[in-house]
Amino acid sequence: MNKFTAILIFSILISCSNYGQLTYITKLPKKLDENSGMAIGRDSTVWLVNDSGGADKIYQINFEGKYVKQLEVKNAKNKDWEDMARDKDGNVYIADTGNNANKRKDLVIYKIPDPDKEKSDKIKAEHIEFYYPEQKKFPPKQKKLLYDAEAIFYAKDSLYLITKNRSHPFKGNALIYRIPAKKGNYKATYLGEFVPCTDFSTCKITSADISPDGKTIALLGYGRLWLITNFELSKFFDGELRTIDLGIRTQLESISFLNNKTLLLSDEQLKHRGRNLYSFSF
Repeated sequence: MNKFTAILIFSILISCSNYGQLTYITKLPKKLDENSGMAIGRDSTVWLVNDSGGADKIYQINFEGKYVKQLEVKNAKNKDWEDMARDKDGNVYIADTGNNANKRKDLVIYKIPDPDKEKSDKIKAEHIEFYYPEQKKFPPKQKKLLYDAEAIFYAKDSLYLITKNRSHPFKGNALIYRIPAKKGNYKATYLGEFVPCTDFSTCKITSADISPDGKTIALLGYGRLWLITNFELSKFFDGELRTIDLGIRTQLESISFLNNKTLLLSDEQLKHRGRNLYSFSF
């Protein structure tokens, strides 16, 4: 029995009833009380970042909730770090795309080389800068507050962004954009939009990932999970959509595939709840 399997079985026995359909793995360190993005690391670890106000660092945590490594990201500033993604070569992308007020004109995704191989305590980032050509006002009217993005994933040399709807009235629509996964300054390509659901409290998309085999896209909300299959990347939102109520209403902010059928998730701390690492198998 490997280490992760043992931890998973123990977690199921002691705590599955407290977290809906999620399986509790571990409590994250206090420094990660506002964790907002996750990427899988080597040897049963994950890389995590905090959102706005956090240090310009990424943190490697094992499945027992212990620090393995911390890396300062040089040539980067945490204005509002949100989701993370990882490509086939191990490069990690940190999305500084949080844009609650829809006012930002300095959106950027930081690309860093494989952090698992870094020997020092610092790592240098390249800049992938971009803008949304459809946004004409900063901020737009309340009914068009559509340009906050907390969810990205990498596929076939591109990064896909899914926006978090902050409009009033709330209609649930999320915009989909694509940009190249390499250094530069880009006009994001609008691919379309879709409506996962229309409940204001649970239907805002906070994280995304694609399975290692490229066949499943997972989108996360505050208590909901959407799995998309049988899709074309350029219009994946037209694929088969499965909606799962996770049975938990914490501030779930991060999701990443551990393998093709198992997801890791984490939430921020809100009062006395959250700041946990979970798994979900489907």
